[in-house]
Amino acid sequence: MTAAARPVASSAARAVPADRRASSRPSRWTALPVTLLLIVLAIINVAGASYYLAPNALRPRHPWHTFLRPSGEVGQTAGILAFVIFAFLWLYPLRKKWRALAFTGAIGRWLDVHVTTALGLPMLLTIHAAWRADGVIGLGFLAMMVVCASGIVGRYLYVRIPRARSGVELSREEVTGERETLLAAIATALGEPVETIRAAIAPPEQAPATTVVGVIERLVLDDIRRVRRVRALSAAWGAKPGLDRKTISRALKLASQEIALMNQSRMLEATQRVFRYWHIAHMPFALTALLAVIIHVIVVVALGATWFW
Repeated sequence: MTAAARPVASSAARAVPADRRASSRPSRWTALPVTLLLIVLAIINVAGASYYLAPNALRPRHPWHTFLRPSGEVGQTAGILAFVIFAFLWLYPLRKKWRALAFTGAIGRWLDVHVTTALGLPMLLTIHAAWRADGVIGLGFLAMMVVCASGIVGRYLYVRIPRARSGVELSREEVTGERETLLAAIATALGEPVETIRAAIAPPEQAPATTVVGVIERLVLDDIRRVRRVRALSAAWGAKPGLDRKTISRALKLASQEIALMNQSRMLEATQRVFRYWHIAHMPFALTALLAVIIHVIVVVALGATWFW
């Protein structure tokens, strides 16, 4: 064992294997149904454009008014489905709070389902409201839009905090160990010393971000720089003789993981701080939306403004 390889081996012992790391991509079992739902909703919006664009005074004369109005077959079905999804989304906070629900799956996977499923809510709500939102439900609609938008931001922040598949945050020692393991794998694939690979991959040092906006901006710019850096490495390693395309492709994949992990490590404290701020802001809007939806459903049921009874 060489001198360069010894610290790699000792650090690698603390590393979390890549297959036990939380994935940043949603499962196809949730992505596929949501994609199909969005396609169906887009078709409804396009097909009903003449109704949705018509003035309110002319809508009752439209041939599709019976179906597309908020209490119609299509409009209210969209509302019922939106309510079911919204109620389902509240299971995620319960999973995080109660350890007894661990048998239902890892927190990271629950978050995938939570965020991916919520993507269908905005279009469902617009179809249910027939592209109109006023009164109490208008407040709920606005709160729901803010919740959906902030949920996307929250997901972006969440995956930039290194975690195991269980959703538990990794310690700095575990992150360091995994980084060393990745560097060793790249060095082995390319036949280069670890320190050479480290110097080739390492981005320049930057001043730490202090504000919330600054941290988010830094995270986005880091992602952009990572893509550019991988492209530069592809050109450099592709010019080396004796390396086949498969080896280069694997090395580039590992390099992208290493750069991402290095950026996450550098921004760990700042990202955790912003994520806590985000959580404090996200919950009031979610509760506002929940209250508005409950009031809306009670009023609709009390008045009998439904197509199924």
